[in-house]
Amino acid sequence: MTSAVNSWSSDKKHSDVERWICIYPAYINNKKTLAQGRRLPKDICVENPTHQEIRDVVFATGLRIGVENKLYPRERSKEMLYRGRIRVELKNDDGTPIKAEFPNRESVMKYIVESIPKLKTRQNRPADQQPQTVQQGGNKAKGKKGRR
Repeated sequence: MTSAVNSWSSDKKHSDVERWICIYPAYINNKKTLAQGRRLPKDICVENPTHQEIRDVVFATGLRIGVENKLYPRERSKEMLYRGRIRVELKNDDGTPIKAEFPNRESVMKYIVESIPKLKTRQNRPADQQPQTVQQGGNKAKGKKGRR
């Protein structure tokens, strides 16, 4: 039996795309729970990031990236909005970090969540696309008929 062509093995170099880290938008989405794939604390995450925003932010760092049309396995929606996986090369072939400020996956994700709100596309959103705030208060008994 032959092994798959793209399977991981320890003899691959860090420069091989298969060894690059993967970042899905769900990892940094504050609308997701830990069970749905969020990897960072909710208070620092971004609301509904896209793979294009992640790509733009990581590309600006000078790291080598790759964009793949993949869907996160825990994602329930199959819409194009939720598709996309970013691969990032973090290490040289000798195992040393390419950039000292990005030694691991978590440092890259923290940089991404700090940088996405600064993007022009995030700052100049039309009013109809701004996140809606839920107003609380008013008639609390509304919709509770029949509950005892």
